[in-house]
Order: sequence, then C-alpha cells, then structure tokens
Amino acid sequence: MISLAPAMAQQPKDTKNGGKPPIDWTVMHAQVILDRLGFSPGIIDGREGQSLTAALKGFQETRGLTTSGELDRATLGALHQYRQWRPAVKMAVPDAALQGFFVNPVPKDPEEQAKLPSIGYSRPLEKMGEMFHTTPEVLVEMNPGGGKIERGAVFLFPNVAAQSRDYEGEDIKPEWRQTLSDLNVDAKQPAADHLVVDKSEKVLKVFDKDDKLVAQFTASMGSEHDPLPIGTWKINVADTNPKFHFNPDLFWDAKAGDEKTLLPPGPNGPVGVVWLDLSKEHYGIHGTPEPQNIGRTESHGCIRLANWDAARLALMIKPGAKAVFQE
Repeated sequence: MISLAPAMAQQPKDTKNGGKPPIDWTVMHAQVILDRLGFSPGIIDGREGQSLTAALKGFQETRGLTTSGELDRATLGALHQYRQWRPAVKMAVPDAALQGFFVNPVPKDPEEQAKLPSIGYSRPLEKMGEMFHTTPEVLVEMNPGGGKIERGAVFLFPNVAAQSRDYEGEDIKPEWRQTLSDLNVDAKQPAADHLVVDKSEKVLKVFDKDDKLVAQFTASMGSEHDPLPIGTWKINVADTNPKFHFNPDLFWDAKAGDEKTLLPPGPNGPVGVVWLDLSKEHYGIHGTPEPQNIGRTESHGCIRLANWDAARLALMIKPGAKAVFQE
C-alpha cells in the first residue's frame, strides 16, 4: 500500500551496495504505478532521484496537483487508487528470459559488433533487468542469496508485467511483437498526436489531439559536440529492431581507423530496439544499451530512451506526427 510516511526521507547507506541506500518499498511502489501509467521513473530501483522527480511532476500535472516532484500527501492520495499494483511480484523466470542470442562480453568495437548475428544481451540476468524495467544489480538486491537462473526458478521482480500482449496492426512483424512482449510493453497505449522534448527538464512529453499530457519519458538529449536541434520536426518512420549504419564521420568520439560498417540489430546495439526517424537528417529517437544512464549522460544529438520506453512510444506515435524540441 502507498504509505503516507515520508518516503523520500534520508535512508541509511548500505555499505555493501556501493554506498547506496537500501530499497525503499514505498518509493518502488510509486515507481511501479508511475511506470504502468506511462510516466516513466527511469530504472525501477526503490530510490529517489531526478527521474522519479520528473515522473512525479508529470503525473502531478495531469492530476491538477502542485508539481512538487515529491511524494507529498496529495500525490500519495492520488496514487492510492492504483494500490492494487503491488511494488513487486514473485514469479518463475519467464521462458523468454532464457531465449535469444547472448554474448558476454558485448564487444565495444563496431567492427567486432558487425561480426555478430545480433548485439544481444550479455546474459539472462541482464535480459530480465530490461524485462522488468530495472537493472541486474537491483534484481540481485531484491533476491538476496540469489539462485540459479533457470526454468522454474522463482524470483522477486518489479511488478510491471504487461496486462495485454494483443499488439494490433498488420504491420507489426513477429519479431517486433516478441520484443514488445519481452520488454513488458502493454498493448493498450494512448494515441499520441505530438510530442515535446524539453531540454531543461530532460524529458520527452507525449500529448494527445486535445493537447493533454498522456505520457512522459526520461531522456538523454544532445551534448556540447552534438546539441539538441531546437525546432519543430516530424516523425518520418519507425524502424523496429533496426540495423545501424555506423559512420565514424558522424561521431566526434570515433576512434582513428574506425570504418563505416553495418551493425546487426539487438537490444545492446547503439540505438537499442527501435529508431524513430526524424525529418532532421541523421537524428532520431531511439533506445539504448545502457538504460541506467538515461538522463544522466549526453548523447550524439539524438533523443535516447530506455528500450522499454522507446518501444512504448513507438506504439503511441504515428509517422507524420510533430516533434517539438525546446530549451
């Protein structure tokens, strides 16, 4: 249950976990609810941070509350009606978590990546992290003592399992359906009319035809070398499970000797599981192999989301939709 206790209060640090405070289950409960409602708190980890603050502000705006970005009394009251979405669920390891191409370690060099059939997850634990919108480290914290990851093994996961997997549309390829299911992206999503990328807030906001905020995702956007292209653009097309044309001429940090190459698809590829192409040449909205860094690191000018958020956005938005990039 969403408690009225001051969940954001300072927690004692856990010296066994890199100095991080222990999981706050009230915070995790709020993160799970916000994630299910389409206001991404970033990594679900039971801890306060800038992504949770941004998600709370988005949720508060839609409920007519003071946009404090905190789990204050009014916000806890608004979240209370969704308390049936418990913070965690105990379940057997999904079969999908054990399937697919795994490569450990994932090579960093583009030429080595190009030799792979897929730039897949490093191991089942990493795949389970993305399946449940968190990280391997958080899953280990949630399951002290661990256990072998195998069919039939039971673990505790953040409670974000999709309620519907009936992905509609003749243009949805079987492999994309599998990706959506693997990432626990619910088939029922609001219809988006346009989106706004706000540099100051580090979020991507999704609006319907009545200009109502219906979803919000934490994002990384631009850098000193490749600034966010301020202006109004449009979504050209969605390329799902995309291959990636690596061109070192477009990357300021490319190594000397790097050559153009075509990288295979995969969740750990440079653009993750989906690329939403923009009318601004060479720019897009896409996933990432490192969801824990979203909103905390810079990008090569594009808008980067966690894979599960990018996949969710791809279900909401249609080609031709307006994308406004603002300071």
